[in-house]
Amino acid sequence: MGTVTTSDGTTIFYKDWGPRDAQPIVFHHGWPLSGDDWDNQMLFFLSHGYRVIAHDRRGHGRSSQSSTGHDMDTYAADVAAVTDALDLKDAVHIGHSTGGGEVAHYVARAKPGRVAKAVLLSAVPPVMVKSDSNPGGTPIEVFDELRAALAANRAQFYIDLPTGPFYGFNREGAKVSQGLIDNWWRQGMRGAANAHYECIKAFSETDFTEDLRQIDVPVLVGHGTDDQIVPYADAGPLSAKLLKNGTLKSYEGFPHGMHGTHPEVVNPDLLAFVRS
Repeated sequence: MGTVTTSDGTTIFYKDWGPRDAQPIVFHHGWPLSGDDWDNQMLFFLSHGYRVIAHDRRGHGRSSQSSTGHDMDTYAADVAAVTDALDLKDAVHIGHSTGGGEVAHYVARAKPGRVAKAVLLSAVPPVMVKSDSNPGGTPIEVFDELRAALAANRAQFYIDLPTGPFYGFNREGAKVSQGLIDNWWRQGMRGAANAHYECIKAFSETDFTEDLRQIDVPVLVGHGTDDQIVPYADAGPLSAKLLKNGTLKSYEGFPHGMHGTHPEVVNPDLLAFVRS
């Protein structure tokens, strides 16, 4: 474990496990969680000989609860500060949800030699919010409701979301994991309310179209068809089409948090892509 201090004085916490000479796998978490959301995948890749790294986004987890910088440009710059400090080369960057947007924004701007491949998992690109140019998007009112729920009673909201649509536990026949729900709440409540509030705008309104077009490295786009948070049709397939070297992997009936509910399926697919 360690920290990196960014140019504006924000402290970014990260975990760094495994051989320093092994290929690095960098994990980018979703909103409003932390690097701990990737514990299963980090242990999995560690067991296969990789170096695994996960940071907590500013205002999330153990990183500084900064008053500014809750936007994709700053998130990507923070990632660059970590990768520069650790001098990571030929890394594979794997991002879930908001973390997928962070990956796209960072990889499109990364220094030569830093990135070998990338994975966008249940990710927010190309752009979430509905507009004239994105008619299949999610109406802005939905994100306004998220902000209102967070401001009114963040603790309860952070129980309701993982109990319901995040993991698909509101679906008939779903196998509910109280541990996943409790861990989601634990991670969320450790972060800062202001950062989480402002991050909703960052993940919902940032347009990653040009980022996707600029990325040259191979990218795996994995998305569940029953994603109730980032709807499949307006995300995964569109991102894959924009990428120069993108591969779409659809998971029939899987929820948004599928790396938590179905790691036995997702992890081998990630490994196969990294090794390909």
